[in-house]
Amino acid sequence: MIIPFLRDDTQGSVTVTLERVDDPTVIGKHPSAHDFPSCTAAVDYPGKGYRALFGWVQLVRSTDNPSAGAAFDMDPFYLFEDAPSPYAFFGINPTLFDAPSRASRDPLDWTAHSFLAWTPMDDTERRVLPLAGFSWGFGIDSAGRITLREVETLAPVDWDAHLPYLGTSHPGWVFEKWQDTLSG
Repeated sequence: MIIPFLRDDTQGSVTVTLERVDDPTVIGKHPSAHDFPSCTAAVDYPGKGYRALFGWVQLVRSTDNPSAGAAFDMDPFYLFEDAPSPYAFFGINPTLFDAPSRASRDPLDWTAHSFLAWTPMDDTERRVLPLAGFSWGFGIDSAGRITLREVETLAPVDWDAHLPYLGTSHPGWVFEKWQDTLSG
């Protein structure tokens, strides 16, 4: 799936690929990750240097999270989960990569909301401005079968629904409402 976005009147896009993991060792996972999903979202933007700095904010709702699937939680990259940044990945045209798995195949419903955003460097405060978003996930049924949930684009209302939680979980940051510049 290709999702267009606009930053500073310049067109960019995100290409999202959702695949079933056939060989977990190829992606650095334990063999128990076989058949689970892997998601890759690559940014294509013609800006250079600081004008191509973006970050990925990812939230996950899962029936094995603290709310038993009633709410979304931050899904930071585990190496930096104690960092005070809302970004799971950040850099020049950063690629989001995620391959969630579980050691057991107990019934589970897992959904991610992944948002590409940017933070202006000339501000006095740390602001997060969303540009594009998509949803994806998987489920495990009572027989242990894993079903991948197809990628779907998210709308400004989806990001805006997360604003109270984002503000509470990262009080040093300002999360802007999503201004949908593509649909006018």
